[in-house]
Amino acid sequence: MLEGMAKFISKNFPKGKAVELGIGFQTKVALKLMELGYDVLAVDWNEKAVENARRLGINAVRDDLFSPRLELYRDAVVLYSVRPTPEIMRPIAELSHRTGIPVVILPLSGDTVPRGFRLINHGNLAIYVYKPRTK
Repeated sequence: MLEGMAKFISKNFPKGKAVELGIGFQTKVALKLMELGYDVLAVDWNEKAVENARRLGINAVRDDLFSPRLELYRDAVVLYSVRPTPEIMRPIAELSHRTGIPVVILPLSGDTVPRGFRLINHGNLAIYVYKPRTK
């Protein structure tokens, strides 16, 4: 299932820097994207989650999505989040809007996604994509 998220990203976004927002301890998508040739940066506020990702060979840093360091994201081709908690959905959308970088979310079933996201059914996955307007 999570490999489907990585495949969706690889079919819809050029290879380059992909940033996982709130990686937590679920690293399958990041590892698959790395295997597919993406330069993955994992971000989480939890230092233990960051350390776990680093142990697995994923470039990871600590950042707070409520007050993000924008320089971490600027050269990314896509931002993505796997099952983000409801409280970080809006900061994810705001980060995408502020940086101009598209974002892809694989929500938990039943979670509400912020307005402006488009639902795309990819196999058995309900994936939401937001592409901010370019200036």
